[in-house]
Amino acid sequence: MEYKYNSSAHQDSRISRRNFMASAAATAVAVSTFTDKAKAENSSKKFKLKYAPHFGMFRHHAGNDPVDQLKFAADEGFTAWEDNGMMGRPADLQEKIAGEMSRLNMTMGVFVAYAEFNKQSFVLRDKSFRETIVKLMKDAIEVAKRVNAKWSTVVPGAYHKGIEWDYQTANCIENLKFCAEVCEPAGLVLVLEPLNPWANHPGCFLTKIPQAYQICRAVGSPSVKILDDLYHQQVTEGNLIPNMDKAWDEIAYFQMGDNPGRNEPTTGEINYGNIFKHIYNKGYRDILGMEHGNSRPGKEGERAVIEAYRACDDF
Repeated sequence: MEYKYNSSAHQDSRISRRNFMASAAATAVAVSTFTDKAKAENSSKKFKLKYAPHFGMFRHHAGNDPVDQLKFAADEGFTAWEDNGMMGRPADLQEKIAGEMSRLNMTMGVFVAYAEFNKQSFVLRDKSFRETIVKLMKDAIEVAKRVNAKWSTVVPGAYHKGIEWDYQTANCIENLKFCAEVCEPAGLVLVLEPLNPWANHPGCFLTKIPQAYQICRAVGSPSVKILDDLYHQQVTEGNLIPNMDKAWDEIAYFQMGDNPGRNEPTTGEINYGNIFKHIYNKGYRDILGMEHGNSRPGKEGERAVIEAYRACDDF
């Protein structure tokens, strides 16, 4: 059989291949563009829960200006913020921060009203201390009004080696009742934070969730509740979810950090994906403070923090 070369058919074939390759390239570009767009949209999507960064956590991306840091966090999908040192900031800066948070529709988390680690205070029956703490609560109320805050942290000092433990507990309860009388009419909730005695705060009176639960039940005020810092409780007692469930009615606020290292979730032994899902399913919609460091330095470390929360929030 004689074979005749068909130049027209060959040319059509070459054109067809070129068209196919061009079409494939265009499709690849479109897919890539769509993927990049999806990633960008996902990165700015609001989290299911109100995870609250703090000033300095994203400074390599946002710079040192507090307002710019708030803007960066909001762009990344965060809807809350906390600042332990808010009471020490000038009033005009407090108002500036509050104004920007209002504009960004962000919720203010805790600031510290009282935190003593080495001094016996709440465990004593001391009139002068009671007068001091009542005045401090009044100051905290003014700050809370200025920054639209609902919660303020209290660490009730060190234990006393020379006083029976039950007397110390009774004294702490009585002092907190005086604080509650001041804070309740203003709607400010004092959240008691148990701290671990092994890695960070030896000598503190308040260390465990059951202990905090006992104290809050005895005070019996909506203005005295528990701050459950899951990092501290993992170090002290573990059993995070069962303790959380048993004390649920008295828990008003959460903070976290992984263990060991006290850095972002996914860097240690705590299964924060399960914990966040559990908290969410129980109906909690208030704040979870990101009271931890970044496991890596610079922008890379800041991005790793955000990605860790994205992963744990994916439930």
